[in-house]
Amino acid sequence: MPDPAAHILLVEDEPSLVETVRYALEREGFVVAVARDGREALDRFAAEAPDLVILDLMLPAVSGLDVCRRIRESSMVPIVMVTAKDSEADKVAGLELGADDYVTKPFSVRELVSRVRAHLRRSQMTAAVPTGEMLTGGPVRMDTDRHEVDVRGEPVSFPPKEFELLETFLRSPGRLLTRELLIQRIWGNDYVGDTKTLDVHVKRLRQKIERDPHEPEHLLTVRGLGYKFVN
Repeated sequence: MPDPAAHILLVEDEPSLVETVRYALEREGFVVAVARDGREALDRFAAEAPDLVILDLMLPAVSGLDVCRRIRESSMVPIVMVTAKDSEADKVAGLELGADDYVTKPFSVRELVSRVRAHLRRSQMTAAVPTGEMLTGGPVRMDTDRHEVDVRGEPVSFPPKEFELLETFLRSPGRLLTRELLIQRIWGNDYVGDTKTLDVHVKRLRQKIERDPHEPEHLLTVRGLGYKFVN
């Protein structure tokens, strides 16, 4: 179980949804702060350093995508996006900016709380176990303790889920890793979303480590099954 006093920043401008989600989170023991536009979200994030952010992408003042980008410039805090049903492009853009997950309106509040728990649990586990290992594979050199990655000798930034996914590949060179296994390892056993999140993260890894992301040499697709990393 995550720390029951974990601090959640809820960024949402629909009053009825704010009350519903805040009530559900507080009932689970979380401390919830609310921001109703993007500018307030950035101010509250800087002032309160929450453990997780629930971020609606459609916001006044500053867009949710801009908020996500600004947060990722300084923090690896888990971010769960809230998107409209038909905003496929926003989902992909948010994940590419470093969000960890998304839920689509209308969503189950129980599902959202489950996602929050899972991300907090994984965040706390990652913070508690610094390994200090140096992993290498293909053009990649990863310092797991410092959370640093070099690709062909140049430092490259990887948000938390991209880092975890790349680390998983580097620890299993040449092995087929099924989509189900990757989702379980990176997003947890209780992840209930679709596989698009994994697809976007793999795409992002290829953009950062491959010479030609459209003709990958290292992060290969095994059609119908999953992926494998080869040196």
